[in-house]
Amino acid sequence: MANRLIGRLPKVGIRPVIDGRERGVRESLEVQTMNMAKAAARLIEENLRLSGGEEVECVISDTTIGGVAEAAMCADQFEREGVGVSLTVTPCWCYGTEVMDSNPLIPKAVWGFNGTERPGAVYLAAALAGYTQKGLPAFGIYGRDVQDAGDESIPDDVQEKILRFVKAALAVAQMKGKSYLSLGYTSMGIAGSMVNPDFFQDYLGMRTEFVDMTEVKRRIDEEIYDKEEYDKALAWTRENCIEGEDRNVPENQSDRARKDWEWEIVVKMTLIFRDLMIGNPNLEEAGFGEEALGRNAIAGGFQGQRQWTDYYPNGDFPEVFLNTSFDWNGIREAFVFATENDSLNAVPMLFGHLLTNTAQIFSDVRTYWSPEAVKRVTGKELKGIAKDGIIHLINSGATTLDATGQQLDSEGNSVMKPYWDINEEDVKRCLENTRFCPANKGYFRGGGYSSQFKTAGQMPVTMSRINLVKGQGPVLQIAEGYTADIEEAVHKILDERTDPTWPTTWFVPKLTGKGAFKDVYSVMANWGANHGAISYGHIGADLITLASVLRIPVCMHNVDEDKIFRPSAWNAFGEDREGSDYRACLNFGPLYK
Repeated sequence: MANRLIGRLPKVGIRPVIDGRERGVRESLEVQTMNMAKAAARLIEENLRLSGGEEVECVISDTTIGGVAEAAMCADQFEREGVGVSLTVTPCWCYGTEVMDSNPLIPKAVWGFNGTERPGAVYLAAALAGYTQKGLPAFGIYGRDVQDAGDESIPDDVQEKILRFVKAALAVAQMKGKSYLSLGYTSMGIAGSMVNPDFFQDYLGMRTEFVDMTEVKRRIDEEIYDKEEYDKALAWTRENCIEGEDRNVPENQSDRARKDWEWEIVVKMTLIFRDLMIGNPNLEEAGFGEEALGRNAIAGGFQGQRQWTDYYPNGDFPEVFLNTSFDWNGIREAFVFATENDSLNAVPMLFGHLLTNTAQIFSDVRTYWSPEAVKRVTGKELKGIAKDGIIHLINSGATTLDATGQQLDSEGNSVMKPYWDINEEDVKRCLENTRFCPANKGYFRGGGYSSQFKTAGQMPVTMSRINLVKGQGPVLQIAEGYTADIEEAVHKILDERTDPTWPTTWFVPKLTGKGAFKDVYSVMANWGANHGAISYGHIGADLITLASVLRIPVCMHNVDEDKIFRPSAWNAFGEDREGSDYRACLNFGPLYK
């Protein structure tokens, strides 16, 4: 497991705070308080991993914290250790503002033990009031049931909140200081590809790096890539990537020599995109020191259309294999890379990747098919989870191969796995169930290869999207649901009406019977843009927690209310939970501004 980005991996800091009164009080609490910190650290380290596969490391304060001096010592220790997440724990009363973590840029939570022997809950309330008053929103964690003083177990509801907070906070810490790489700029007037540096800086703590697409052409022409790896990649591609049907009219079809050249170009583009993101030490050995460094990009996107694709092969193949959990070098962490440089879809893809450690799906939110429309067009009825209608997720061939649904769990169910759980049989099935069709020359005059597959299985997934609203700022949309396996005959008829050379995922959102989730049509009608980021699993609650850390309000979701976890300060902005989210985000402002 190797961190491919520059910078230390963030650690989780555990702050055991204590009643500072000596001569009996503090001494009686030392062991219990420190054991509480150790239990929290074990929970985190045993259950969470970073997206690169690294184990999450917790740092416990060298001493319990009974006052300002020890709080300062802990802060100094955490700074030296590279702590990016703060969890305070206590079973007792402590001196609220004296022992608090006052770093405004580190996400913070407080777990107050629910016991009757000591007032841990009283401290929790006092501490949260102090954090709120000082404008340092913190998450409050308090178990539902009273525990005995000697009980060192962590109740299930407390575990859920600790892990939800830490997952979200680690995602925030991992983004900080990294870059979004914009290869090119605006694609076909898509607003999301008008990359907004202020949004990335103020809300995510990230740089934006802009590289013109001519740099890709220069590196192709001047052979600024690892030639040994290129030979390996091209041979692997020819052996494993099955060329699909050319659906262009005969007069627009390329001859074999041109198609072979396009294969060579798209493989070179893949190497170059990756090198631009994270660098490549082999380039320095070849005499390209500057190019070897990369842009320290945790996410990126390629404009492509139309200035590039009217002339050269499209970016579908590079986007596929950057977003996929394997390539010619074997199984590895997927990258986050957006089609058409839609940075506002790359961001929720990044959120999903950091929260789940899995590859992310990029799709057009293309069409709502009602049961009536499907019956009219196909003569057949939708069944099962698709019976109330389906949303066609499809785009120009750049979807991760993890989305084929060909990665299987021990019971043979379709899943999308963290890369360290993927095996060679999973890889083989993903490749065997994908075709790389010559690109539609109507869209892509320069050619290229689009991936073609249908997502299999009934997988739990979450679709999300960031939109920028003038005068408001960023807002997040969330829709939990499932991929749908529809009858092959129905799929074929519907797929032919769009572009059958592109990958298809049929999506069914979970319905609540009200608002944007009244029915499937309403989900489609309320979606705020032409793209969606789709992550494996139902992670809406995690996304809501993450958004609240960053002060991004959620404008649409179908998450159960009892799963929503935001900083305690949000309670001061009204009982309407979504309205209070907007008011709190506006009041506190972006995390890094």
